[in-house]
Amino acid sequence: MMKKIFEKFWSIAGAVSVRTKILGIVLGSTLLLGTGVIFQARAAFQATMMRLLEEQSISAARDLAARATDPILLNDLVYLQDLLDETVKNSPNVRYAFLLDPQGQIIAHTFHGGFPLALLSLNTVAATSHHHTVLIRTNEGLVWDTAVPILNGKVGIARVGVTDLSVQRVLSELTLQLGLTMLVVSAAGILVAVLLTLILTRPIQELLQATREVAKGNFTVRVKRWADDELGDLADAFNQMSEQLALTENLRREREWLRRQLLEKVIASQEEERRRIARELHDSTSQNLTSLIVGLRMIEENCRQCPAQPKALELRAVASRTLEEVHELSLRLRPRILDDLGLAAALERLAAEWEARYKIPIDVAIRLNERLPGAVETAIYRIVQEALTNIVRHAQAHSASILIERRGNMLRAIIEDDGIGFDPQTRFGEHHLGLLGMRERAELLGGKLVIESAPGAGTSLLIEIPLSTLSSE
Repeated sequence: MMKKIFEKFWSIAGAVSVRTKILGIVLGSTLLLGTGVIFQARAAFQATMMRLLEEQSISAARDLAARATDPILLNDLVYLQDLLDETVKNSPNVRYAFLLDPQGQIIAHTFHGGFPLALLSLNTVAATSHHHTVLIRTNEGLVWDTAVPILNGKVGIARVGVTDLSVQRVLSELTLQLGLTMLVVSAAGILVAVLLTLILTRPIQELLQATREVAKGNFTVRVKRWADDELGDLADAFNQMSEQLALTENLRREREWLRRQLLEKVIASQEEERRRIARELHDSTSQNLTSLIVGLRMIEENCRQCPAQPKALELRAVASRTLEEVHELSLRLRPRILDDLGLAAALERLAAEWEARYKIPIDVAIRLNERLPGAVETAIYRIVQEALTNIVRHAQAHSASILIERRGNMLRAIIEDDGIGFDPQTRFGEHHLGLLGMRERAELLGGKLVIESAPGAGTSLLIEIPLSTLSSE
């Protein structure tokens, strides 16, 4: 239970800012200290004043007993009344005073509305006692009632009641003054806390903002060293970190640029070599095989009765199959239709050949109104070619579809199949270079390749290549 309460409190306290925490600590400490001082000062002052009031009650009663002896013996009631009134008048804390004879009868008193008879039984004193004081609680406050025997009680008893009303007023004034002082001190503490939080949190805010900029990839941001303390050391450490990150980022970009340049040259060299080999196969090898087929046919026609005529027929069939294979290999290496008629015609022919060869229906939809840059056409053609190869080898699909369209300055290609699918997270490794090659071709042109697939749910490839960037380049 306590752990849950602590966690709840910590979740609430941890959600506020450092500035609020500092202000809360300063204000809470000031209020706690001020409240403690007020209660302690009030308690100490009240205890002191209570002792003084008790002593004042004893002193006033002793003085009244001493001065009332002769008038009581002379039965001078007028003087006794004046003496009692003077006793109450001269001391604002004395609430009442009265005299009793040895039999406990009232001789004189200061109660103008009638003497409260219940007061007689609240305090008694032995004849041989110096005095006797009791604390009486009334609706208006406390009263210290002191009884002093006059001449060992032979003449009578003098009683004086001292109230604490003045002490209560002084305590109220003292509490008010201390409260106002606490408010002033709290206001000053808040101002100091605001200044302190400004000094402490402003560098932290700058560090936070700089950290966000670094997270966005801006490694040129620097923070100012505010003071020679831990925050200053933290600022220096952050600046050093930013410099190292900037150097690392520059080195990474340089390496990425070199890798991209190398990859572009490798792909360009591959395509150029494919084009050269395809041209050689078409122009040289195909022509030689054609000449061989023509020669063999002439041998067949001129030597119908020769023993070698069946062999010539067999060799011409072999040469014809070889010519078809060379022609097919030439198309796979670099179809001339891609250079002559563009991407749309090349993909339609590719899809038709694969559909005829592997008996997999391929739906082709190409929505292009003009020729694309050569690098884009080559990349899309190779990606589609690799995707069809993967469909035949791994997908076990019954049908496939190819969609090529241009939306504004973005070229989009979608290749889908209804095969067995796979987990894309496990297919990007050294043993799956086909997928990596497709992704690299797309990224070299500033585009991206997104693979959506799941076991038993088929596969969908989405390729997006920006054309505006290629045009500017």
